[in-house]
Amino acid sequence: MSRTKEKANEIRVVNIRMVREPSLYSETPVSTPQDVMEVIAKEFSTYDREVFGVLNLKTNGQIINMNICSIGTLNASMVNGREVFKSAILSNAGSFICFHVHPSGNPQPSEEDKAVTEKLATAGKYLDIPLLDHCIIAGGTGEMYSFKANGLMDEIRHNMRSDIRER
Repeated sequence: MSRTKEKANEIRVVNIRMVREPSLYSETPVSTPQDVMEVIAKEFSTYDREVFGVLNLKTNGQIINMNICSIGTLNASMVNGREVFKSAILSNAGSFICFHVHPSGNPQPSEEDKAVTEKLATAGKYLDIPLLDHCIIAGGTGEMYSFKANGLMDEIRHNMRSDIRER
């Protein structure tokens, strides 16, 4: 076989591994939106652009790690399921919580925020890694909006069940 043909048929072997970054500290299990706020709001309220991340959790709610999935612009951040679930799967997470920053200072969710949350909740259902909450942190103030505390997670779960029944 010629060298060119060998190169064309080469199958590369890759290694995938977690890389540790500097830590935020919390030994407290996360079970309420207030717990999430105590862990991340102070740190992320200072960002001047949209940042989207996840907290990967053990089955008892203790945080395994945090992963920043996307750093966007002043008013948008591209969120891709691959980036969200990569760290959850590699961390052997039992569940996860999404969070992102609204630099505008308004923590209310946009329609895009709701759509992304529904998409991630659906994917999490199929991967057996449930999305527990999506928290939006207001830039500057650190005020937070929780989908769970405001009933939107229940609404999303209800919509997911309705979609499955219609199929």
